Amino acid sequence: MQGKEIEKLIKIIAKLPALGTRSARRIALHLLKKKETSLLPLISALQDVADNVKKCPVCGNFDTEEPCAVCRDTTRDSELVCVVQDVADLWAMERVGLYRGQYHVLGGILSALDGVTPDDLNVESLFSRLKDNRIKEVILALPATIDGQITAHYLLSRLKEYPVKITTLAQGIPMGAELDYMDDGTIQLALSARKEL
Repeated sequence: MQGKEIEKLIKIIAKLPALGTRSARRIALHLLKKKETSLLPLISALQDVADNVKKCPVCGNFDTEEPCAVCRDTTRDSELVCVVQDVADLWAMERVGLYRGQYHVLGGILSALDGVTPDDLNVESLFSRLKDNRIKEVILALPATIDGQITAHYLLSRLKEYPVKITTLAQGIPMGAELDYMDDGTIQLALSARKEL
């Protein structure tokens, strides 16, 4: 049996996405066996992230500076904004390297089952960004799930108040899938074949 400190570590690791108790035990054991090369550098990296990483006040991305590197990049198309569910989706789009516009991270999607309403999402700041009329197109890159489609329809109804072109990714992304799990080719195809709503 493990000591309470090890059990606490296992329980914390097990809370991470896609990990269960068995995987958490293996990770904890690896960290303990490789204290100098794995555990201590991990502790240092986690502390560094906790101390320095912030949420971008413009788009919602994570970075050590405000605004984030994407928002500060003057070579990006400031007239184009891609709305994504989460930072993982932003990172997936950046991994492909095809999209050169700005982003807006909602921080979730509407869900009646989970009680997520528009007030729980980073929605109003999107509309604030549209008020200066610099943005010409909004791409809705939301999950191809029921909740993703409900969120897209909600945003579409609100976006119609603004003089912007509204597009969505092509339906090459399978129903029920999320951007973070898509391969680069699928994301590229969906982005290049986006359509106006």
